[in-house]
Amino acid sequence: MLERVGIERIAAGGDGVGRLADGRVVFVPRTAPGDVVTLKDLRPSRRFARARLDRVLEPGPERIEPRCPHYTTDSCGGCQLQHLTTGAQLTARRSVVGDALRRLGRLDVSDPEIEPAEQQFGYRAKLTLAVSPDARRIGLHPLGRAQDVFELARCHITADSLMELWSVLRDLKQLLAPGLDRLVLRLDRSGGRHVVAQVAGSVVWTRATELAVELGRRKQPATLWWHPEGGAARVLAGPRGSAGPPASVFEQVHPAMGDRVRRFAVSRLGPVAGQRVWDLYAGIGETTALLVEAGAQVESVERDARAVAHAESTGVSALRHAGLAETIVRRLGQADVVVTNPPRTGMDPIVTAAVAASAAQRVVYVSCDPATLARDIVALAPRFALAELRTFDMFPQTAHVETVAVLDRV
Repeated sequence: MLERVGIERIAAGGDGVGRLADGRVVFVPRTAPGDVVTLKDLRPSRRFARARLDRVLEPGPERIEPRCPHYTTDSCGGCQLQHLTTGAQLTARRSVVGDALRRLGRLDVSDPEIEPAEQQFGYRAKLTLAVSPDARRIGLHPLGRAQDVFELARCHITADSLMELWSVLRDLKQLLAPGLDRLVLRLDRSGGRHVVAQVAGSVVWTRATELAVELGRRKQPATLWWHPEGGAARVLAGPRGSAGPPASVFEQVHPAMGDRVRRFAVSRLGPVAGQRVWDLYAGIGETTALLVEAGAQVESVERDARAVAHAESTGVSALRHAGLAETIVRRLGQADVVVTNPPRTGMDPIVTAAVAASAAQRVVYVSCDPATLARDIVALAPRFALAELRTFDMFPQTAHVETVAVLDRV
C-alpha cells in the first residue's frame, strides 16, 4: 500500500516538503502546501528521502491547474511552481530566502518582503532551447532528466514576440546551423529579435542568409548569430540596426523587474555624489550608469570583455576592468560603498575578503541564490551586519528569486 503524505511547505528548488511515517523529511516535486498525496519512486537516504508524485488524494487550497500543457504532459523542468497560485508562489520565495539566512547564515531574520511582478507570464526576454542528440527535437528538458529533450510548442513564460518567431522557426529547422548544440531566442530592449545558433566545434552555418530571407517573407524578421564552440558570436544575416549589446552577452531575462531591482539597490547605497563606488560583476554597465548619473566615481569589474566593450561604447565615464573579480579586486582603488551582483555561485572568497578589508561603510548585495547569499553574509559578518533585506519576484512560475541585502559596517 502506498504511503500517504501531507505536504507542509515548499523548499528551495520548488519541491514540496512532507514527512514519511518514520519521521524522515521527503521532497516531492509538483506538490503544494496542504496536499495529501501518495508517492512513487521513493529514494530514501539516512536523513531524508526524495520521491515523485503518484496521486493527489486531497488538493491543498493553493493548488491550481497549470496554464502550460508542457508542464504536465512533458513534465517540463523550465518551471517548478506553475501548479501554485501567485500568492503561494510569493510566500514560497519569501520563506526560501528567510530559511536560508536563518539555517545557513544563523541570522535572526523574518521572511523578507517581496515585490511582485506585474507580468506572471510572457515576461522572459530570452529562451535557451536544447537540441536532442539525434537533432530531431528542439525544446526543453523534462524535470530531473537533463539528458532528454521534448519538442517545444510554446513556452508560456516567454515573450509572445519570441514565441511567434519560434512558431515559424519550427517549420524551418532544415535551414538552421548544422551541428546545432543550443538555440537561443532573445528580445532586445528596442523590440528586435535575435536567434543565436550555438554549434559544436566550428561548423559553418551556410544557410543563415536563406533563413533570414524566409523569416522576413513570413513577417518574422530576426538577426541571426553564429556562435562557434569556444569562439565569439557574430552576426551572419538579418536586421543589424540594434545598438544594444551582443545577443550572447548576459542580461536579465525579466528586464522590467531587473530595472526595479537595480534602482532599489542603488537607492540603498544612500547619497553617492562624490563617493567612490565599486560595482562588482557589473555586466553591461547598467548599474554603473545609474551610479555615475547620481554623481559617483565608479570602478567596475566584469569578466565578459564584450559586456565591458558595450559599456564603454555608451559614453558613461567610469574606470572599468575586464576580468575575473577575484584577480582584479585587490588592485582596485579605495571604496566608500560597494554594490555586488555575482552569479549563482556567489562571490569568490578572495572577493569577500577584499570587500571586508576595504574602507567601504556599506555593501549592497544583489543575489539570485539565497544559499550563496547566506554563505557570503557569514563571510562578511566580522566586519558587516545585515541591515535590510528585500526580495523580488524576478522569475514567476519558477523556484528562483532575486534578493537585495544591505550590509552596514559594524
